[in-house]
Amino acid sequence: MEPKIIAIVPAAGVGLRAQTNPEGRARSVPKQYQPIGGDAMLRRSVQALLHEPRIHQVRVIVSPTDTWAAACLADLPRTVWRDCGGATRADTVRQGLADAQLSDQDWVLVHDAARPGLPLADLQRLLETCLAQQQGGLLALPVADTVKQQDHHTPSRVAKTIDREGLWLAQTPQCFPASLLQQALQHCVEQDIPTTDEASAVETLGHTPLLVRGSMRNFKVTWPEDFLLMEKWLAL
Repeated sequence: MEPKIIAIVPAAGVGLRAQTNPEGRARSVPKQYQPIGGDAMLRRSVQALLHEPRIHQVRVIVSPTDTWAAACLADLPRTVWRDCGGATRADTVRQGLADAQLSDQDWVLVHDAARPGLPLADLQRLLETCLAQQQGGLLALPVADTVKQQDHHTPSRVAKTIDREGLWLAQTPQCFPASLLQQALQHCVEQDIPTTDEASAVETLGHTPLLVRGSMRNFKVTWPEDFLLMEKWLAL
């Protein structure tokens, strides 16, 4: 029997780095609700997941004070939103998993609200790789640029150049058995281990997630100028 696959989209933050537009004016809504090509970025990111029919449901996890989710996600099939988001991404995913009450056989995909350009082929490749090997994994890209580390005392200066061989840039979705991800996130809370993505939490339990090659189109909208760039990608 095919496992049930649930997607979780953490959307409880505000995206401080993107809170001005390219002209320097402050934006009035959190990053995930700002428009790209006429629709809120969050809605487009959810739609990218819904293109894969194996995803049973998309669960968007927002802040308890959120006032935008209902209108943003209206009429999307297989989609619910829950206002149980936390102070950090890890808290939001952990609380979203608890709210979903998934079984030990279920798998979960966690996808950034700020990655509306996710290609269906990348999503399918991730699912097929992880399910075939029964091992969690994530989309990622090999580092192409020369990597510099800044000086801790003088941040505007280079301390050293880091060998980029074997370095990858993590993307989402990240795909794991639901019970494993819940265990990993809880472990990080109990041990006070900071995490920036789901894979790093799972790694603390000794697991080695699969690296599945993604694409540039799936970049994360982070800076104000990224909105226009993503709009151009989506128009292609």
